[in-house]
Amino acid sequence: MRSSYRNILLIVSGLISLFYSSQAQITTDASLLWQDEGKALKDSHLAFRGTFSLSETTELEMQFCGASWYVIWLDGNYFYEGPDRYSPMYPEYQSKKVKLPKGKHFLAVQVHYDGVDTRMLKAIQPFFYCRILHTNKEIPVFWKCKELEGYENQMFRISAQLGWVEWLDTRKIPENWKDIDFDDTTWDAPVEVQREIGPLKKSKISEVKSLELFPESIAEGKLAEVYGYEKDNPSARFFLRDLKCEKLPPQGVWKRYDLGKVQLSRPKFILDLPEGAIVEFAYSEFLSHGRVAPWITLSLSDSYNLDHFVARGGKQEFFPLVPKGGRFVEIHIKAQPEKISFMEEKFIVRSYYDKQEGEFQSNDELLNRIWQTGIETYKSCAEDALVDNPTRERGQWLGDFGIVGLSIGSVGFSDVEICRRGLVQSAHCANSDGFVAGLSPGNEAFLSTFSAQWVHACMNYYRFTGDKSIIEDLYSYAQRNIAGFQLHLTTEGLSNDAGWPFVDWGYVANEGSSDMSLNLHYYIALQEMVEWSKLLNKREEAFIYEKYKKEISSIISRYFAGHSNPEYNWDTIGYHRTVLGMLTGFIPKNQNKHGIEYIKQHILNCFPNNPDAPRLSDPDANNPQLITPYFAHYVFPLLIENGEMDFVLDQYRKSWGWALQDNRTTWLEVFDTRWSHCHQWSGCPTWQLSRYVLGLHPTFDKESNSFDFNFHTGHLTDAEGKMPLPDGNVISVKWVKIGNNIEYVLNTAVPVSIQIPKEVKASKNGKVKVRNTLKLVIPNKSE
Repeated sequence: MRSSYRNILLIVSGLISLFYSSQAQITTDASLLWQDEGKALKDSHLAFRGTFSLSETTELEMQFCGASWYVIWLDGNYFYEGPDRYSPMYPEYQSKKVKLPKGKHFLAVQVHYDGVDTRMLKAIQPFFYCRILHTNKEIPVFWKCKELEGYENQMFRISAQLGWVEWLDTRKIPENWKDIDFDDTTWDAPVEVQREIGPLKKSKISEVKSLELFPESIAEGKLAEVYGYEKDNPSARFFLRDLKCEKLPPQGVWKRYDLGKVQLSRPKFILDLPEGAIVEFAYSEFLSHGRVAPWITLSLSDSYNLDHFVARGGKQEFFPLVPKGGRFVEIHIKAQPEKISFMEEKFIVRSYYDKQEGEFQSNDELLNRIWQTGIETYKSCAEDALVDNPTRERGQWLGDFGIVGLSIGSVGFSDVEICRRGLVQSAHCANSDGFVAGLSPGNEAFLSTFSAQWVHACMNYYRFTGDKSIIEDLYSYAQRNIAGFQLHLTTEGLSNDAGWPFVDWGYVANEGSSDMSLNLHYYIALQEMVEWSKLLNKREEAFIYEKYKKEISSIISRYFAGHSNPEYNWDTIGYHRTVLGMLTGFIPKNQNKHGIEYIKQHILNCFPNNPDAPRLSDPDANNPQLITPYFAHYVFPLLIENGEMDFVLDQYRKSWGWALQDNRTTWLEVFDTRWSHCHQWSGCPTWQLSRYVLGLHPTFDKESNSFDFNFHTGHLTDAEGKMPLPDGNVISVKWVKIGNNIEYVLNTAVPVSIQIPKEVKASKNGKVKVRNTLKLVIPNKSE
């Protein structure tokens, strides 16, 4: 019976996959422009100049899209960049509104065609798309284009996950080609081209921001070359230069800048230099032996996090086309030092966010700093997508944006649309089995655990925002996703051929043919699918998923029963499976005390609590005696809700406090300094402090602006903060302990509902409607 049912699943999944793959033949009828219809050369640059005229001052909507990175100048000034990442069958155009005066205007656009898959985009043959509209009437633009010479073609990739190093002789670029009065009469008219993409739709996310930053240099001096030819190994040549010149004659100058935190940016410098001067910018997340090292750790290849220019001579702007990640930047200029003049030094930061809306303050300054570091790291990882890291990958991994990132974003910002779009793109990139992608839309990776967690993430997005369209739009993808899991279900659980069962870095799987942590994540997914189906009034489907849930439940129950005779063998079960087992109720409540004590002792026996414990030095350093910031997203709510808030607060201070040493301002990826130094998935203390210490947990799936009151203070004496709402309003909370009570005050500009459990013994309980102010008196119970 099981075999015949699986065959049916295979047929259904195959038919649905055939339908989706047939969509790949759709080609948009929008006007896509390129130099010609021939196959473009990898790592090539094309310049466009477009002119248009207005008869009066007009507010315009400008629409842009491309198959690869582009930068736009409007009337000679930097204006916009893109594209927003997309999967080929679901391309999106960006929309930007601008008010322009009467007269002639022009656009200058530089498009860089990578020609290779990156973490952001597939290697679609290149195009540029632009429409300018006024009240839905299109304004004609007259275009010219020219290939930009001067770039060394396909010499070095930044890394195997990113595009190409910009290695440019600016003397070969038409001077002032971005100016309105530049003579482009010899340039060619672009042609319309066909590309294998779906119909263009408007991007739903807000505009990605370009923010100016003016850091001061923290060190400077003279330099001399000491290593090989300039193209032998540019990163080594840069790093090995003599920056003291105590024994060698100077050949140039250098400056070093601290941008304050790891973030995605690029310099926009104006320099006055002799012709032929070499200008290099290099970026790093931290200083190595006091220097900027242009290598990117864990990049899966050689890496060159730098830009190389040859100066035209005279006053000139140096502005790399593509932003790069790092906190520290060095500029090396090879020319006679006395002929080098710095005229303007600024950076353009790329970020989805500018100012945060959420706030948190308590009587503990270290906790306040930890909360804010989570926000700053989240901002650094937010561009057109919420990525894992701005330096190493810029990849949209579901575990980063959909699991921890969504929770952090929801307490810091009213707009978490980039998380919604990530969930949609994961669905659009599903594989033939139906599994949604764990990484998308450029490079794709399929992690069985992430595919399961995607279901929970979609439901959480609905709970946090009240946007029901997320579960309406993605239900069919969720069905295919679950069907994919059922294809790999055996009597022992999900088989390992379902895809990479990533649970955590350092994780050690249980013995046997099926990873029980994966089964536990799948159980949670099925719980959510039952609820999801009921919310959409799909009763028959809910019944099916309830049946699946019981089937996997029996497998998981057998596993825990096999390790509980006569008592639970916590060490054999292990840290991760104990946590997930307790969260899902497979470990009975009468064992909670023992399970919680085991989890606490495990944490205290791991680095950084135990300085002699094994270190997670690299992705292969698996060991049962490890903890990570990521998995604390699951662990700490379990501890908090079992009366261990003070233990958790102390872990924030000890472990995350350790991570802030050496003046770090964004979170390490793991509790080891040899990984990336900016990973927002490590920031769970931010959402946990906001939710538990302020007490508000969103239930917008039940009612707009509704919350469950789940309040835990530990031994903090006071706290206050702001919680953003999806409509842009904020709720303000402030409480203080006075004697045996907590005086809790909530202010809101819009009506909210709060469900206060009776066991809290607050001065009000049940469902409380708040229009302006809520004042509660709560007994001060130590935790």
